[in-house]
Amino acid sequence: MIHCSDRFLLTTAGVVVVAGTAIIAALEYPVNAQNAATNFPDTQNHWAQPFIQALAVRNIVSGYPDGTFRPDQTVKRDEFSAIVRRAFNQPAERQIESGSTFQDVPQGYWAEDAIQEAYETGFVSGNPKGNFRPRQPISRAEALVALSRNLPLQNAAQPETRQSTSTPASTQTPQQRRAARPQMLPLAATALLQPFITPIAQARAAVQPGTQPPAQAQPPQNNQQAVGVRPASEVVQYYQDADRIPANAIDAVAEATRARVVVNHPNTRVLNPTQPTTRGAMAAFIHQALVSQGAVQPLDSSTQASQYIVQQR
Repeated sequence: MIHCSDRFLLTTAGVVVVAGTAIIAALEYPVNAQNAATNFPDTQNHWAQPFIQALAVRNIVSGYPDGTFRPDQTVKRDEFSAIVRRAFNQPAERQIESGSTFQDVPQGYWAEDAIQEAYETGFVSGNPKGNFRPRQPISRAEALVALSRNLPLQNAAQPETRQSTSTPASTQTPQQRRAARPQMLPLAATALLQPFITPIAQARAAVQPGTQPPAQAQPPQNNQQAVGVRPASEVVQYYQDADRIPANAIDAVAEATRARVVVNHPNTRVLNPTQPTTRGAMAAFIHQALVSQGAVQPLDSSTQASQYIVQQR
C-alpha cells in the first residue's frame, strides 16, 4: 500500500499519488504533454511557464488530475528523485544489491524505483542511520549541488586563449569533479540536517557581497586553473544573500552559476539558497541543466523568463 500524507504529484514508474490516493497512470500512455503544458491554468501568467512547458512536452514533468501544475508548491526529495530520473541519463556509479536501501522507503512506495536510480547515479543519498526522508523539501542550494556535482555542465563563459595544465571543470566527468572537491559533502549531508544548514562564519566572510575575500582565499599568481573559471567566492559575490549559501555548497553553486543553471525570480541577484525549491523553480533548474548539456534549446532571449537566468560574468 502506498502511504502519503501530503498532496503532491509526480509521475514515475507509472504511479501518480494525490492526497494519499494512488492513481495508476502508466507512462507508456501519458496524457498529451503538449496540450497539458499549454492548458495549465495556473502557469499561464507564471514566470516559470516557458521552463515548465519545455519539460512537459518532453514528459519530464506533469500536472495534476485537475489540470493544474501548482508551480509554487514545494518539491520533496522523492519528487526530485523522480524528476532527475526522467530528465537525465546518467550512468550508475554505485549499486543497491537488493530491495530498498532506506528504512523509511518501504517496498511498493510510489517513488521507490526513482529513489533507487537517483541514489545509484549519485544525485541523492541517505543519512548514516539508513533513512532517506523522502518527504523532506529540497532546498534551492541542495538542488543546485546535486545537479552541479552529477552532470557534465558546460561553462557558459567565453574562454580565452591560454594554456592550462588542469582539466576544466566543464569537461570533467562528475566523478572527477567530486574527487577534485573533497571538502564538499554529499547531498544527503545537507539535505538531512534540520533545520537547513546555517551559514558558517568563515563562508560569510569569504562571500559577503560588497567585500573582498580574505587574502588566503585569493588564487596564487602562478595559478594553473582553467581560464574563465574564477574562484567560487568571487562568483557567488554576485548574490546579495551569498552569506546564506552553506559553506559546502559554495563551489557547486558557483559552477551552476557559470553554466547558467541558476534561475532567480524576481531578482537574479537574490538566490534564497536555503528556501525550499518550488516546482516552477525546479523546472527552470532542470531545463537550464539540459540546455547546458546541449539536450534542449535555450529559451528565446525575448521571453521574460529568460531574464531570470543568472548570467553573471
